Amino acid sequence: MIRKLFHLKYRMLFPIVLVLVLIMGYPLVFSFWVSLHDYRLTAIENVQWIGLKQYAMLFKNASYWTAMRNTIVFVVMAVTLELILGFGLAVLLHRPTTLFRHFFRAILLTPMFITPIAVGLMFRYMLNSQLGIIPNLLRLIGIQIDWFGPQLALFSLALIDVWQWTPFMMLLLLAGLEALPSEPFEAARVDGASSWRIIWHITLPMMRPIIIASVIIRMLDAFRVYEYVYAITRGGPGESTETIQYHIYRVGFLYFRMGEASAMAYTLIVVILFLVVLLFYSLRWEREK
Repeated sequence: MIRKLFHLKYRMLFPIVLVLVLIMGYPLVFSFWVSLHDYRLTAIENVQWIGLKQYAMLFKNASYWTAMRNTIVFVVMAVTLELILGFGLAVLLHRPTTLFRHFFRAILLTPMFITPIAVGLMFRYMLNSQLGIIPNLLRLIGIQIDWFGPQLALFSLALIDVWQWTPFMMLLLLAGLEALPSEPFEAARVDGASSWRIIWHITLPMMRPIIIASVIIRMLDAFRVYEYVYAITRGGPGESTETIQYHIYRVGFLYFRMGEASAMAYTLIVVILFLVVLLFYSLRWEREK
């Protein structure tokens, strides 16, 4: 009877579906249940149902909005710089006339292989205003910058992310450039078009789907920023570098308010799902043009 109801290919998928449900489904369902309760690890015997009131209270939580604003500012700064630098490097390394381009392709990918927590610790010492090599070199030419002061700390974290993940953006855009047909570029060169006009009128329009996909993929990843904050600033000075991931960690695992932390996590999931839907519709729209 079962064999008649379920084809062999569906029966073969059943074990992996069961594993996914157990590994992913249970934590998601349980965390959503927690987000609807006043669930504190310090009062675990007194868990109370409060429903959507937990989410409504987030609208009045100033620290939550500060963390969300810091995260959005960080994502916009980091991804914009990574797109500009990554596209420039991809165009440069795509040219056959660039010397040692295969060597530089390999070297530029190196930062991606370092764990973010190690990168954070490395820059914590390199940018330290008293001991760091970069502030000391800048002082030799009369420039004093407090990289982790209230005004620059978030920008410094974005620059560290740019250092590590611009190669990833470059890799995606370089793959897109390699896949473009050569005929439009050869015709433009025969007509005497300059390099800038070729990039502006041919390369960028043809690369638009790849650029959209690359930007949204990096945005999805940048929203998860946590390691740099934990290793360098711990959200300070004040709350100037507290991102939403670090804020969720602080509320959930330092203050033990698991219900509130779970509700914040689900609002972040909604933002990320919106970006994923935007990615699919953008790519489909580009294909239909």
